[in-house]
Order: sequence, then structure tokens, then C-alpha cells
Amino acid sequence: MNLPFVSVVIPMRNEGATIGECLDAVLAQDYPAERFEVIVVDGRSDDDSAARVRAYAERDGRVRLLDNPGQIVPTAMNIGIRAARGAVIARVDGHTRIASDYLRRGVEALERTGADNVGGPMTAEGGGAFGDAVARAMSSRFGIGAYFHFGTEEREVDTVYLGMWPRRVFERVGLFDEELVRNQDDELNYRLRKLGGRVVLDPRMRSHYRNRTGVRKLVRQFYQYGEWKVRILQKHPLQMSWRHFVPPAFVLVLLGGVLALGFVPHAGKLLAVVTGSYAAAVLAAARLTAPPSIGAWLLTALAFVLIHLSWGSGVLSGLLRFYDRWTRPEPAPPRLDAAQGAA
Repeated sequence: MNLPFVSVVIPMRNEGATIGECLDAVLAQDYPAERFEVIVVDGRSDDDSAARVRAYAERDGRVRLLDNPGQIVPTAMNIGIRAARGAVIARVDGHTRIASDYLRRGVEALERTGADNVGGPMTAEGGGAFGDAVARAMSSRFGIGAYFHFGTEEREVDTVYLGMWPRRVFERVGLFDEELVRNQDDELNYRLRKLGGRVVLDPRMRSHYRNRTGVRKLVRQFYQYGEWKVRILQKHPLQMSWRHFVPPAFVLVLLGGVLALGFVPHAGKLLAVVTGSYAAAVLAAARLTAPPSIGAWLLTALAFVLIHLSWGSGVLSGLLRFYDRWTRPEPAPPRLDAAQGAA
């Protein structure tokens, strides 16, 4: 009974294919059953996600289903946190399967490190040849630079996958920014660290993420990541790292090179050098990541290219979409009343 009560918050929208697997993993935790609850916040799904969760709630009193009119992750998380009874808040996504000791490891990490947020590495799982290639690309330093995609050692980091927080953190730094369709965890963790908080990755907190398995969905996902990164830049300029500027700079060079063909001397040669160097780097990185198969090698290279170009194009689009937001005052994030939920 000395263990803190944990509230697992699961933002969900159209996760009918995976929410059952997700809930099975959460409910099978080796953490005492009477010391955690599960709050699924549904963004008015168009599939059978809500019906599936209701069936779990009828069988297990630890499961609750709440409505999310905003339909996006930050509004779902805020609804769940406000309704949570736990002293610790744990985020789990509907397309993720956590290990059976995940909650216990997270509580231990919070107590051992004194961190304000702990999380583990993201182990991507595909499905099919292209889905597996995407998983390999996402788990590579060359594909995505964030440490939680490839890290194997415990260390203090900028951000982690999912996350577990003492409830008091939200009372101090505020809730998730409800404007951000994407990258809301990056923004929250930056705000937390700016106020002196610490974010720690513990590799023993294991989870498996079901990544996109189709080209269109993958491109849309990373395009949105890039687009909404612009709003992070506008809100918190110091949150950006040099690696965030490489993909949009590369896309800009490609566009400029194509437009300069026929007008600028040697533009074609310069474009060939840039694209050739990038292609060589992609093929080399894919060779190190993929199994010894030409098909797997080329599909992994394609996944790298799609991730980079989609993210970079999204950033450029975001600069146009949010062009008028640079000088506007930014509203404060939503607050958590200490009297809500746990009290």
C-alpha cells in the first residue's frame, strides 16, 4: 500500500485494430491491481474503438471511458489528467503495447532518479515488408535523431516516449498545450526542463509501438510532425536543435536547385552532387540497418527518404501556414487545479 496510485491515461481515436492488445498489456501489469486505474479518452472514433473499450470497462472496474470533443491527443491527455485519481500519471498510446513490468519500472525510476518525467525507448514494430522497413528506419539514429528511438543507456534527455509524471508536475508547469496537434510532448518536456525539471530515459521501461505500414500514412504523419514543429519554434525557440533544421534545409536546396536549372550556371552539377551525396548516405545507413536482402535494403532506404522529405516539407509548409504567429503573444498552457482528480 506504500506504492503510489497510478492513473494510466490512453488517448484514443480510431484504434479499433490495436486498442484491445493495448488494454490487455496494461491490465496484465505486475503492479498491484488495486493500485492503478485505466482512463481511455476517446476522440469520438468512427470505428468500433469505443465499443471495445466499453466491453473492457464492463468486465474490469479499473477501466473508464471518457469523451474527448477536441479529438486530438493534448485535449485527451488533459481530460484524463483532470479526471485521474493517481499520484502518478502514465501515458500509454492506443497503438502501443507496454511490457508487463512497465508501471513498476516507471515508479521505481521516478523514485530512484527524482526525475519529473521518465520513459523508455520506443521499439517500433511494423508489419509487412514496408512496415518493417519503416520500423528499422525509425529505430535508427539516421532516421530520427531523438535518443528514445535508439538509446540503450539510462540518461537525462530532452524528451521520452510516452512518459510518467508525478501529478504535482502538472500543477507546477501546467497541462498539455491544446493547440498542438503534434509534438505536444516535446513542448511539455521543454517547459518542464525550462523550470528546472528533469526528464530521464530508463531503458528498462519497455514498450512496442505499432508504426505506420503504408506510404501515405507515413508521409502524412511526418509531414504533420514537421509542420507543427514550427509552432514549437515560435513558442520556444531554444527548444530546437541543429538536427531539426537539416531536413527542411535539404528540401529547400532541392527545390532551389530544380528551380535554378537553366537559369544558374552549374546548377545541375550542384544539384547532382547534393542528391548523389544524400543517396549515398541513405544507402549506407540502410545497409547498416536492414537484413542482408536487396529488397529490405531498398525499402529501408525508401523509408529514410520519405521520413526526411516529409518532415522537411512539413517544416516549410508550417513556415507559410503560421507566418503570422511570430509576433503574437502566446497564451499560457491550461492549468491543473490541485483540487481536481486525486483530491
